[in-house]
Amino acid sequence: QVVLVESGGGSVQIGGSLRLSCEASGATYRYSCLAWFRETPGLEREGVAAIRREKGGTTYADAVKDRFTISRDNDKLYLQMDNLKTEDTGMYYCAAKVTKFCNNWSAYTDWGQGTQVTVSS
Repeated sequence: QVVLVESGGGSVQIGGSLRLSCEASGATYRYSCLAWFRETPGLEREGVAAIRREKGGTTYADAVKDRFTISRDNDKLYLQMDNLKTEDTGMYYCAAKVTKFCNNWSAYTDWGQGTQVTVSS
């Protein structure tokens, strides 16, 4: 099992930037994919961005393409969020899964506690 701890959330104005971090510990070698999800009140948790642990291939939700960048450095996962919009507000979670196909959002099994992002005008 892997332990995931997020940090870096906060409040920002429209058009601003934030960088989220997630530190993974434990059996990280078992996991093929790492990802960021977000949850907004009244909506289901949605996959935002994912990265293959070994080859580094990335995938993004349409809503964040060209604004968000996922990256990793050993067992740290990052999400650089630029040109933030009010609809980006939500709780952001780091997640991991063993199986391949990182855009299979329903297959993620391990989760962090989340970090809140609030975008306001």
